[in-house]
Amino acid sequence: MLQTLARPKSQAFPSLEAPIRLITTIQRADGAIPWFADGIWDSWNHVECAMALEVAGELKAADRAYDYLVTSQAENGAWYCEYGNTAAMVDELYMSRETAGSFYDTNFAAYCATGIWHRYLHRQDANDLRHYWPMVRKAIDFVLTLQSDWGDIAWSSEAVEFGPDDSVRAGNASIRKSLECAIRIAFVVRDMKRANRYRRALLKLDIALERHAHRFDRSGDDRSMYAMDWYYPAMCGVHKGHEATKVLSDSWTTFVKPELGCHCVSTEPWITVAESAELAITLTSLGGRDLARNILQRQFNHRDDDGCFWMGYQYEEDIFWPREKPSWTQAAMVLAVETLRSGSPTACVLGQHL
Repeated sequence: MLQTLARPKSQAFPSLEAPIRLITTIQRADGAIPWFADGIWDSWNHVECAMALEVAGELKAADRAYDYLVTSQAENGAWYCEYGNTAAMVDELYMSRETAGSFYDTNFAAYCATGIWHRYLHRQDANDLRHYWPMVRKAIDFVLTLQSDWGDIAWSSEAVEFGPDDSVRAGNASIRKSLECAIRIAFVVRDMKRANRYRRALLKLDIALERHAHRFDRSGDDRSMYAMDWYYPAMCGVHKGHEATKVLSDSWTTFVKPELGCHCVSTEPWITVAESAELAITLTSLGGRDLARNILQRQFNHRDDDGCFWMGYQYEEDIFWPREKPSWTQAAMVLAVETLRSGSPTACVLGQHL
């Protein structure tokens, strides 16, 4: 069994109105939702925020977000996305607002399928689903052009063309979830040719993730200390049931700091709210609702006075670091709390797997 955090008294979560208000405030007039005002934009975190807006009933803002994806999609089916991990810090506390390195990332492109399936489960509008299907199929078709014979998917088209060519375990696990959602959409819109093609691609990807470890992190970077490489395969259905629980149990003490939450990197004294929220989603999908609730309750200690969540907490220095409140951090918490609600569309999307 997973080791449990000390259980606080059961209580309702505080209001999430402030995180939603931050997302709507950051959203640009064209519908794009960057990390923060005048900051980095990528399509994965944009979709995460659109899903949170859907949950909160901010339907017009969600419409604008998805319509922006349609109008900004490149001819190849992807989006030219900026990379947060290439953004410099302007000082010890704050991230730069300068444009970061940009790529046609496969995981970022695929995630639109997860968002659109989530939207459909909320609205139950098949015509709406058909409206967005061309965008989704174009994105997934792009992603599958970069699937190797082994089944893994390169992290970007630039990597395949210019190097270093590599595949990322967490990113491929996330693509698996997006493929699953694309298959479900294809069945509803009766595009059986693509449903079958995507199903074959998903099975190949599963084989790569389960049997061909040598296909990941080929550039020499050791990602074993990253929490996302630990819990994403369980979160996205690569591991299921007892196997998923065992994977989480085996490295629980490596990645989880009791009373605080989940590390982003196991070797750093840094708890991040988004990773903690995603871990909670993973636990909920495996039946660990009490443990998920406890982790989420801890994150409410990592808020600013305005009620919004800081990106993370550096516990050795006892500071919130960086001093940023990204839109996607807010969205991750909204979705994680919503996933705890039995029968919610969000729980169906993020907690059920093919």
